[in-house]
Amino acid sequence: METASSVLMAVAAVVFVVLLIKILLKPIKGILKFLIHAVFGYLLLFVVSFLGDFIGINVEVNLINALIAGFFGIPGVIVLVLAKFLF
Repeated sequence: METASSVLMAVAAVVFVVLLIKILLKPIKGILKFLIHAVFGYLLLFVVSFLGDFIGINVEVNLINALIAGFFGIPGVIVLVLAKFLF
């Protein structure tokens, strides 16, 4: 009887650990996805700023533009370029 109780406790502990890992990994995946988009958006902002000088698109790298590119990623940089053309 004591062996069955030990096995049941071990199974419950394994299930608990697996569920805890699944719960903790979900936010980490979201944060990692956000960071990847932010890095690509920020790099694209620098590329557009550098190459844009040659073709007449002057998107400045300042705090506001960096926050937009970092938060929205590549679509944010596209919006910055379009806003530069419109205004």
